[in-house]
Amino acid sequence: MTLASGLHAGREAGAHPLARYRAEFPIFRDAVYLNTCSLGPLGERTRRRVADFCDVWEARGSSAWYDVWWAGLQELRGRYARLVEARVEEIALAPSISVAIATVAEALDYGSRPKVVVTSLDFPTVAYQWLAKRSRGIDLVVVESADQVSVPVEAIARAVDERTALVATSHVYFTSGAIQDIRAVAAAAHAKGALCLVDAYQAVGQVPVDVRAAGVDFLTAGGLKWLLGGPGIVFLYVRAELARRLAPTIAGWFGHRDQFAFDPRALELHDDARRFELGTPSLAAVYAQLGGLDYIEEIGVPAIRRATAALAEDLIARAREGGFRPKVASRPDDRSAIVMLPAADPAGAVRHLADAHIIADARPGHVRLSPFFYNLQDDHVSALERLAKYTGH
Repeated sequence: MTLASGLHAGREAGAHPLARYRAEFPIFRDAVYLNTCSLGPLGERTRRRVADFCDVWEARGSSAWYDVWWAGLQELRGRYARLVEARVEEIALAPSISVAIATVAEALDYGSRPKVVVTSLDFPTVAYQWLAKRSRGIDLVVVESADQVSVPVEAIARAVDERTALVATSHVYFTSGAIQDIRAVAAAAHAKGALCLVDAYQAVGQVPVDVRAAGVDFLTAGGLKWLLGGPGIVFLYVRAELARRLAPTIAGWFGHRDQFAFDPRALELHDDARRFELGTPSLAAVYAQLGGLDYIEEIGVPAIRRATAALAEDLIARAREGGFRPKVASRPDDRSAIVMLPAADPAGAVRHLADAHIIADARPGHVRLSPFFYNLQDDHVSALERLAKYTGH
């Protein structure tokens, strides 16, 4: 499909303005893609960025490290920083959210504050960091959700006391798509002298994020989902004062201030967030993310939020009209572009959709659909009609 024909098809479908980008994502030639919250589809700009990396690798080999690739790492730190209203010296790169959170977990002093608070709706990698440390006396408190959609900030605040080192939770819950008030969570943590870490993997790219306005101490997100960069690259924001003061007790040569000294007798960490970096970043992933950010920056997250919010509301309304009962936040302002549809056999339902080239995902008890700026209302119609045939709605 050419760009011109793709744009024409978008107009024929009554598309919103951002649907003009749809033709740059080849998966839509053969499928309906409603699973960005698991993996963003490959865009042509991302493919070109990775091809550029491969071309440089082929032509120059390791000599590209000292100018082109080193500059690429710093470019990515800077672009991540602008995305969340941080400073570049507050950004570290990591290969996964698990690694990013692990470095934070290994930088805290649990001596007088052995308690960490999470919620039952957070992605489990958050809790796993501290479950793995129970033998060291860490007390992990899981705040439950009564409705399995969100957790009241008041409930989190009640769990925080003078023994709490950290509150670690989500900006957007992967289990329901509900948007959490991270500013209020950070305030609740700070009121008792605790720090606040936010897993924003399901937020950054689809909803605006301002780390300074939110007052969080740590925030992590990356390329896999809404930033359209694929797996293997994430960032960790560390508030400047903490980046200078905290020192992880796991280390790698990228965290060393003078990494090319190759001195095994001295570890001198960077004076900024780079002290939380470990090993050599995956350059292919770095360049894939630079390509994904080309879309996000060109459109702007506020415009993306407006488009995806409208798509999410259309999907929810159509689902309800079709007899489904979406599990979403009660207020539209608290909803992201993740829509959970209860299903008796979600894995079977997702396979049924895939047989019709409609790509979604399954989570316990639910089929999960997630439109983004390149989706059309017609995608919702196709998915819900096919799903209804399987579920009997």
